[in-house]
Amino acid sequence: MKQQNYASHARLVTGFHMVTFALILAILILSVINFFYVVGDPLWVFTGIIPVLISIVLVLIAFYARSFALKAQDRAIRAEESFRYYILTGKSLPASLTMSQIIALRFAPDEELPPLTDRAIKESLASKEIKMAILNWKADHNRV
Repeated sequence: MKQQNYASHARLVTGFHMVTFALILAILILSVINFFYVVGDPLWVFTGIIPVLISIVLVLIAFYARSFALKAQDRAIRAEESFRYYILTGKSLPASLTMSQIIALRFAPDEELPPLTDRAIKESLASKEIKMAILNWKADHNRV
């Protein structure tokens, strides 16, 4: 696997993030253009409105499919990091941590996690700041 660090940890799936979204956007734009082109035609409801509605449904499906998957991954990360923190410290993960902070902390190795967690709470670090503070990056190749 490719070495991960702050600069290279983001993952884009070309087929999903680029191709699928570009095609859905093209379908939406072309269906709206078609709608204005066929208005006034005897069957404009079928040849104009239905393609627009279908393209809007495609946009919503793509959005919700992505957001539901990310929410499930976030819950798994919270559980994994809570368990890891408990193993390392014998204490529960502080409730004051935000989800974005917990997600950022998953890249910290075991020896950096407790002090970085304390620092994140005390200094209200953003996820970007937490990631930049990690000295020995722990890769996560499973998140999409």
